[in-house]
Amino acid sequence: MSKPPKNQIDEDLIRQLKNLLDETGLTEIEYGRDGWHIRVKGGVEMVAASPHLPASPGPAPAPASDDDDPAAIDLTNAVTSPMVGVVFTGPDPEAPPFIKAGDEVKEGQTLLLIEAMKVFNPITATKSGRVTEILISNGSPVEFGEPLLILE
Repeated sequence: MSKPPKNQIDEDLIRQLKNLLDETGLTEIEYGRDGWHIRVKGGVEMVAASPHLPASPGPAPAPASDDDDPAAIDLTNAVTSPMVGVVFTGPDPEAPPFIKAGDEVKEGQTLLLIEAMKVFNPITATKSGRVTEILISNGSPVEFGEPLLILE
């Protein structure tokens, strides 16, 4: 790709960045070099990787009698994503997950990893308790504030 003159919009670069957004499920991407940068934001449509993930954190839904109903999940004790990225349930693909539903965890224990910009960020328990439900799947994209698991 040839370098455009200064202050000229590189439409091919914008298309490539938009395609990257679509492929990865991210909502925005920023790229820069030689003293300039460009930020491309996707549409407001949010795609959930699991039927248990709401489009936005919002208020917690009231418990319902049907356990298979995603709206029946009480998000009062949800651990939420502090960033946009890709969630990983274990330290590597061959290793078992850090936690599973029913596990007792201690404050500070690693629950998940979120990869953002090639950095793996540990998500730790803010309190001791029992993991009652994991709301995400390994390798799925997550948004800021998105519920990851329930810790009671």
